[in-house]
Amino acid sequence: MNTPELIITLATPVFFALIALELLVAKLRGRKAYHGSDAINSIGLGVISQIVGVFAKVLSLGIYAWCVEHLALFTLSPGSLWVWASGLLLYDFLYYWLHRCGHEVNILWAAHVVHHQSEDYNLSTALRQTSSGALLGWLFYLPMALLGYPLQVFVVVALIDLLYQFWVHTEMVGRLGWFDRVFCSPSNHRAHHAVNDRYLDRNYGGILILWDRLFGSFVEEDDNDPPLYGTRSPLRSWNPLWANAEVYWATLQDCWHARRWRDKLLVWLKPPGWRPADVAERYPKPAFDLRRKRFEPPISRALIGYCLVQFALLLAMATQFLQMAGSAGMPTLLAYAGYLVFSLCVLGALMEGRRQAFWLEGVRVLATAIVPLASGRWFGLEHLAMPLAVALLLVFALSATALPWLRRLG
Repeated sequence: MNTPELIITLATPVFFALIALELLVAKLRGRKAYHGSDAINSIGLGVISQIVGVFAKVLSLGIYAWCVEHLALFTLSPGSLWVWASGLLLYDFLYYWLHRCGHEVNILWAAHVVHHQSEDYNLSTALRQTSSGALLGWLFYLPMALLGYPLQVFVVVALIDLLYQFWVHTEMVGRLGWFDRVFCSPSNHRAHHAVNDRYLDRNYGGILILWDRLFGSFVEEDDNDPPLYGTRSPLRSWNPLWANAEVYWATLQDCWHARRWRDKLLVWLKPPGWRPADVAERYPKPAFDLRRKRFEPPISRALIGYCLVQFALLLAMATQFLQMAGSAGMPTLLAYAGYLVFSLCVLGALMEGRRQAFWLEGVRVLATAIVPLASGRWFGLEHLAMPLAVALLLVFALSATALPWLRRLG
């Protein structure tokens, strides 16, 4: 396993321990911090992001490594402390601009929007990550490569910046005094995720909020205007593939409908929400309503419990996927990735209450029960131990028998 996958795998139990702590604190305060379907969707999007990252790193890290080797102006040693310290500071500065452009340029927002779609604000939201960010995000970090920061320094400081941002996604931590004035904090980041007019498109800093103060994008959280979360074009779906595609698809439609070639380009480069006048007139969209009802399709407690159990099993499988990423062949990785993504999509359909989802889930769990036992194999395991094959049979066969009952409950 490569360093990024190893660190993420090791950090995962810590993430869930902190989520459990947040749940406990919220309960003691009499607050509802989580909705089951929303949390599954958010964490599932993080899982898919990690899966895609296994394949996308060939693009992002490969280009960075080539630039360091062939275009770097200086040779910086990873053995120097100042290289690491300055590398982290520079990375955070570049992240600020990537994050800011992700809110000001529509094609970048199409990737970043995934992180903002949740109408909750909790630690599961931190895990809600895009699967398409690597397509253009690497461009913003090329200055580090051109200055000669080694690949290993870039990878580690990127992980530090990412892991730091996990804890700021909570409503359970209030104001922190001087800390709020220097660093990205829960208070500062709550304002960033809010869709209220006061807060919209502010507070982009990853570790330091000083960048926002320096470049005029800072806003302080106001207790008289509590943050409301989500996006101004609500997703209203638990489908993780649609979550990643929705803005691309909407922009592509506007691009197709635009009469002027200039507008066909501008819909990708203008800020999110901008539309050519002729397109907006012919294909109007409803105005944003800050008091809109949250997306929460009614499903039984038994069904949400079933989805949580299946999701936990998929998390274990995703961990295995990341562990074998460096050793398994590409066909195996692609097949396993396809199975995991399909499974998460079916769970999303179940949580939306779609009737056909029960048939799809039945096929999925029966195949997961029977195929490993019949073939003696599992993704990445050429010779599946009989006890494990029997365990898969029992767990997923039992899941299949529960589905008719769950369907009757609605």
